[in-house]
Amino acid sequence: MSLAASCPRCTSPITETDGAYTCKQHGEIAPLWRPDTADYTAFAELVGRVGDLPTYLPWPMSPGWSIADFGCVASRDRATATVTTTVGTSDLDGPVEVTIVSEDSGVGLGARCAGTAYDDPGEQVGHGPHAIHVRAGGRTVPLWAVDPRDDDDLLAKAVFAGEAEGRWLWLVIRPASAALLLRDEWLLADVTGFGPEALEMPFGGPRPAW
Repeated sequence: MSLAASCPRCTSPITETDGAYTCKQHGEIAPLWRPDTADYTAFAELVGRVGDLPTYLPWPMSPGWSIADFGCVASRDRATATVTTTVGTSDLDGPVEVTIVSEDSGVGLGARCAGTAYDDPGEQVGHGPHAIHVRAGGRTVPLWAVDPRDDDDLLAKAVFAGEAEGRWLWLVIRPASAALLLRDEWLLADVTGFGPEALEMPFGGPRPAW
């Protein structure tokens, strides 16, 4: 098995007893399944776990960019969240990291990746004009800026969130200045529906800090 179980909300150790997983901090959990090293074999296992839950990547990927990490939150019965992190460079920002989370309400994986105070994006989403929009699932999805928990993170990353297909869609970009890459409408593809193009996905790069 190439995907290892961990807590979707934190980095605390977890234990497994008779197929039930418990986090030292959050109690019984549906685990986050995440590879030690991102590669095609682990990604194929991910696709087998997520069912019809979308797993988004910026696609087509820019030259030199790669998939550094991915995962899903899933119990025996169903998946409730997916995450991907792609890394690359821009002329203005140097190394750039983009994390995309699609999740049901209350899962908390997006909040962990974004460093926000609550499991869901909160009241900042849906109030006032949206900050950006992306194309996901064949439709335009508006996203609102969400403040991270710590003011020190305001320059380190930009966080956007909205709703796509009845789930929260999070976009976390490091550094925050790289959010200018989104001035054009980004296309997010659900890679679980890929056919031969899945063989073109590049893997590698530093694992994200979340």
